[in-house]
Amino acid sequence: MTVLIIGGSGFLGTELVRQEVSAGRRPAATFHSGPGDHDGAAWHHVDLRDPLRLEEALDTAAPTAVINATSGGADWEVTAEGGIRLAQAAAERGIRLVHVSSDAIFSGTGRHRYDESCLPDPLTPYGAAKAAAETAVRLLCPSAVVARTSLIIGDCRSEHEQLVHALAAGSRQGALFTDDVRCPVHVTDLAAALWEITRSDAAGVCHLAGPDALSRHELGELIARRDGLDPARLPSARRSDTGLPGGLDVRLDSRATQQKLNTRLRGAREFLRCPNPSR
Repeated sequence: MTVLIIGGSGFLGTELVRQEVSAGRRPAATFHSGPGDHDGAAWHHVDLRDPLRLEEALDTAAPTAVINATSGGADWEVTAEGGIRLAQAAAERGIRLVHVSSDAIFSGTGRHRYDESCLPDPLTPYGAAKAAAETAVRLLCPSAVVARTSLIIGDCRSEHEQLVHALAAGSRQGALFTDDVRCPVHVTDLAAALWEITRSDAAGVCHLAGPDALSRHELGELIARRDGLDPARLPSARRSDTGLPGGLDVRLDSRATQQKLNTRLRGAREFLRCPNPSR
């Protein structure tokens, strides 16, 4: 199987590349600003807003499967239209597609726990873009997988971990919300699960999040303790008091997907228990 990782230079994409190369395989991967650090991959410059760039990468890499791990944020052209464009190309070429989506597609209104059968009801531009891409993937590629995930944590490399360090050091203004609840997942677990799914015959929607539901402030405290920081230095606030859009309590229920996987998705209380090996 030849796999092309869209967004290979990003946080999740980097781990996908690392695991594949460590297994003795040479993946193809795309970048937008600059190629990733791993020279074990074949790198392709792709802008999902540019159909020609995408077609060139697909022609050159000739993949049998594509993992879309790109993160375009609220940029509709990248996250929605780019995801739709990739789904069209995969359908036309008969390429297996694994599309990484987000818990941002849910509002957290009226319910907290969302399983794979729940339909999107986004409250933010980012959530709407992700929901649009999901719809296209499921319509155009019935054999594809839509893999929804939550906050992705690593070993000091994720955005949330960097924010915790900056807040604890007083080098950044802001606060961690006590009423904004998610189900964090470790990037190594998520990447391993995505590789397992890519090489399977699974289709449809799956949820790849950890079993622990934590507020962003609770998660920050766990990160601080792991990294030898003082949790008391982390400012807290309530998101509901700020007027910021988005779901508050959104918990992905991954139990049905977990039962089908060999990869175990650990909870944040487990993977943040040990001291950071990089420190």
